[in-house]
Amino acid sequence: MSEKVPNQDFNLLFEQVQIGPVVAPNRFYQVPHCNGMGYRMPRAHAAMRAVKAQGGWGVVCTEEVEIHPSSDLMPDIEGRLWDDSDIPALELMVAEVHQHGALAGIELTHGGLNAANLYSRLPPLAPRSMFVFGDYPVQARRMDKEDIRMLRLWHRAAALRARKAGFDIVYCYAGHNMSLAMQFFSRRYNDRGDEYGGSLKNRVRLLRELLEDTREAVGDTCAVALRLAVDELLGGDGLVSAGEGRDIVSMLADLPDLWDVNLSGWENDSATSRFEKEGYQEPYIAFVKKLTDKPVVGVGRYTSPEAMLNAVKRGVVDLVGAARPSIADPFLPRKIQEGRFEDIRECIGCNICVTGDTRMVPIRCTQNPTMGEEWRRGWHPEVIPPRRSETRVLVVGGGPAGLECARALGQRGYAVTLTETSQEMGGRVALESGMPGLSEWRRVVDWRMTQIAKLPQVQLFPGSQMTARDVLDSEFNHIVLATGSTWRRDGIGREIWQPVPGWDASHVYTPGDLLDGVRLEGEIVLFDNDRYYMGGVLAELLVSYGCRVKMVTPSALVSSFTEYTLEQERIELRLARLGVEVFRLYTLESIGPDSAVVSSTVTGASLDLSCDAVVLVTERMPNDGLYVELMGAVEEGQLSTLELIGDALAPGTIASAVYSGHLAARQFDSQPAAGLPFRVERIAL
Repeated sequence: MSEKVPNQDFNLLFEQVQIGPVVAPNRFYQVPHCNGMGYRMPRAHAAMRAVKAQGGWGVVCTEEVEIHPSSDLMPDIEGRLWDDSDIPALELMVAEVHQHGALAGIELTHGGLNAANLYSRLPPLAPRSMFVFGDYPVQARRMDKEDIRMLRLWHRAAALRARKAGFDIVYCYAGHNMSLAMQFFSRRYNDRGDEYGGSLKNRVRLLRELLEDTREAVGDTCAVALRLAVDELLGGDGLVSAGEGRDIVSMLADLPDLWDVNLSGWENDSATSRFEKEGYQEPYIAFVKKLTDKPVVGVGRYTSPEAMLNAVKRGVVDLVGAARPSIADPFLPRKIQEGRFEDIRECIGCNICVTGDTRMVPIRCTQNPTMGEEWRRGWHPEVIPPRRSETRVLVVGGGPAGLECARALGQRGYAVTLTETSQEMGGRVALESGMPGLSEWRRVVDWRMTQIAKLPQVQLFPGSQMTARDVLDSEFNHIVLATGSTWRRDGIGREIWQPVPGWDASHVYTPGDLLDGVRLEGEIVLFDNDRYYMGGVLAELLVSYGCRVKMVTPSALVSSFTEYTLEQERIELRLARLGVEVFRLYTLESIGPDSAVVSSTVTGASLDLSCDAVVLVTERMPNDGLYVELMGAVEEGQLSTLELIGDALAPGTIASAVYSGHLAARQFDSQPAAGLPFRVERIAL
């Protein structure tokens, strides 16, 4: 790759920033974010943060870190600093981050109503007696003065442990509605009549005390940061940036060394690109710098260097905060510094990364398949082992799996030919990114096409449908098949194990038909048994055509999996505003010429829904026919290797397809590892 000349205009982003007693080497700030590894996988966690520091992020923070067993967040896997025995795990991260010249920050947290204490079995704590968050039939008890005194001692002790672990920045957390401090200043949860309730000054008292305690304990060597949600987007029922949010900043303006400001709850702070675009938090946080002389960090899923620079120039922030963009590209700062803007893997805002935390598994990313695999598999986002031979590879299928496989093989130095049946590369992503709200998903294709264009050893042949004979005549001995999948037409999926009567009628369609441009009219019954984003975006698309949509799902929620991507409520609200009629807890029984019969999954009672067409969003079938045809050629020695990847292997998310393609490229031309294919963190007994 040729050397690029750094753009001098961006030098501003690489200035040092004084944060209390420490100095950030630049303005790139990885804010605290969850990762599904936490206390359970400290080596994996440390390696993941280390790559961010190596990539140029000047400050790299933990996720929320529990300060005491009364803030037990299990089954969620976060950080822990309950006592001194938790220090060594966090020291691993600090050492890795410091090795690359970055500051290490830790977000100390007592979850209050967010901590059901299912492991510790201690009574949850809160400003008043009430149910904890979630569906647990558990109530928190009202904290008395002794509880508040003990909380302050726990927080101070955790701050001292954080300093002992080597952290440079120690947080007091009052964001996302997930901390006691924020719950105390919320009028929804605090009905106290003592000095910790009533007026805003009283409700903020606990936060002030925690800040003062932390500064007294570690402020001579560590910066003290405050993470504050300044608006909850609830109007008068919650914190408002033009009201009490502003007042809190005014009250505490010079007390912390750093202000980390955002929106609450998490679904607002990490809104998907389907609903919010780059810099969307600026209208809510821009006032903060006018009220304090301390540095301010804010987020907004900034992905373009220009937007980051402008946010600093316009005085919105001093440091550019990022969680998701730092996950999609840990080397984003380095690439800006080197003027390699086109090499940045821009976040697509799909929130697959969030599902790592919400499903209690290690973090993953659609754009960056190495995320979460830094320690487990030894993967690096920018470095890949060189080729081991002069072998040439044929990749059939130019969707997300095929593109990533060809790109990564090319990066290794292999000669690769990639064929695609369609005239356009991208497969399902090229089609789905044209759906309502999903335009940024196109970045999955665009980034890989940009990188492949720099690899002369990778040749692309769109508009080339390959038969088994074509493959055998191509003189390639190593074949990777990324032939994708096809939406089922018969309605089979999840609870439905036999074809739905009437499935083969001419007015029954699949998502594939609509993605290919079929335009429907009139009343539509959309049966969504996929339960991810597809049913919702198709409903939006049909409404845009003027259709009247009746959405049927066996789930209790529309697009129920999107609870884990933090967008389910937004989808529900959007469809309601569009006039989509939703039938929850109903399954499809049969399809007639002008109606569809659905039945309650609870009572079995049937409904006859009139319609002009039916759209079935159920399972997908792997397009593995070519693989089956070629298996004999491997057995006969005509082909050396034949591998199936992506949706052709097992239909899943786009992130799964990209990962599958990357894994195939990493493992190509090497002997399978003996034993487990990756490292596992275990407790030594």
